Amino acid sequence: MWGGRFSDKPAELMQAINVSIGFDRRLAAQDLAGSKAHAAMLQKTGVITSDDARAILDGLETIGAELAAGTFPFREEFEDIHMNVEARLRELIGPAAGRLHTARSRNDQVALDFRMWVREACARTGEQVRALQRALLAKAEANAATIMPGFTHLQPAQPVTFGHHLMAYVEMFGRDASRFADAGARMNESPLGAAALAGSSFPIDRHMTAEALGFARPTANSLDSVADRDFALESLAAAAICAIHLSRLAEEIVIWMTPQFGFIRLTDAFTTGSSIMPQKKNPDAAELIRAKAGRLLGSFTQLAVVMKGLPLTYSKDMQEDKVPVFEAFDALELSLRAMAGMIADMQPIVENMAKAAGAGFSTATDLADWLVRELGLPFREAHHITGAAVKRAEQLGVDLPGLPLGDLQALEPRIGAGVYDVLTPQASVASRTSYGGTAPDQVRAQIQRWKERLP
Repeated sequence: MWGGRFSDKPAELMQAINVSIGFDRRLAAQDLAGSKAHAAMLQKTGVITSDDARAILDGLETIGAELAAGTFPFREEFEDIHMNVEARLRELIGPAAGRLHTARSRNDQVALDFRMWVREACARTGEQVRALQRALLAKAEANAATIMPGFTHLQPAQPVTFGHHLMAYVEMFGRDASRFADAGARMNESPLGAAALAGSSFPIDRHMTAEALGFARPTANSLDSVADRDFALESLAAAAICAIHLSRLAEEIVIWMTPQFGFIRLTDAFTTGSSIMPQKKNPDAAELIRAKAGRLLGSFTQLAVVMKGLPLTYSKDMQEDKVPVFEAFDALELSLRAMAGMIADMQPIVENMAKAAGAGFSTATDLADWLVRELGLPFREAHHITGAAVKRAEQLGVDLPGLPLGDLQALEPRIGAGVYDVLTPQASVASRTSYGGTAPDQVRAQIQRWKERLP
């Protein structure tokens, strides 16, 4: 395709490092769509004849059928998906195929194809994130009043509900979905027509091709059009953050599955056994999701390093942009589907959660709040008294509800028997009625809000 300037074929090693058809064949559908839009525009603007346009479009339809049937002859000698399609088009329709590349370069062609692929991936991934949110909502609704310990530093902090805990992830994944949507909106400009870097001298209509391909508008600067990979970086950043959220949830599932916690069960569908220890039931799906976060973080770093030192406009380095993006979205989409399956499969062990919720002096803050509310103490003084109460309970080997009233009154004589009404995990949870709190009615309100928001 570019042999006029060259007398010899590339060396075998040059061909090996230069060829990209092994991975950019995934852009075939986008390449065909862009070529069809470009051909129709060239015909309408009078750059090519109607007969040539018809032949080109018919040939592209044939190639599309071959791709769908798995019979398209991908060949490394043609280097990439663009040259493969053009070479096959020439075989099908003859010299008219050569007119398709008028007013176009592989630089704007690949920028278009890749942008379209990433745009579709963001939309697809956003829907998978919403599917996971729906699974979390269903589980949260069934457990809006299920008591469990809340943690800071992985130490018992205050009682919460399992539904409230799961709703925290609904919020996280909601931000992820919005990031994919934002990235999709920002990349929704067509680079087609920027040509190699400077635009075209032909009377092309870039607005026509942008509209035909579902873009809001054409890009405004031809140099930036072919040099930009922000859309890929931004999408990878969104994917990496989403993977971090998945990894955090996966880590909790792994912890909850241990006998030491015993908070949840997973069925055989999402666990594996051991080849030597017959008692084992391992949460391997969660562990693999946790590990895949590293791959996504690496993908973002890989592309950022590729792009960081490139002058305008296109450099062959940018051929290395696709593999990290393809790999990242493959891993993320699999992880999202697996996590949604695990959440639906997961069953809380309510009695273990409730027992743990009352351990570790988890209602200490409720005691301090009671001292402020009922006795009018400054919070710092109430905090000090409560700390002393915890210390005394430790000495006696009891939790706060088991601490004798006399020991409490030794710390503050005005404490009455009514204090015990706030020292149970159930009372603690019920009292957290502030907006976004863990009280079951608040949890149910947030569940309803998300049900109305999710499409």
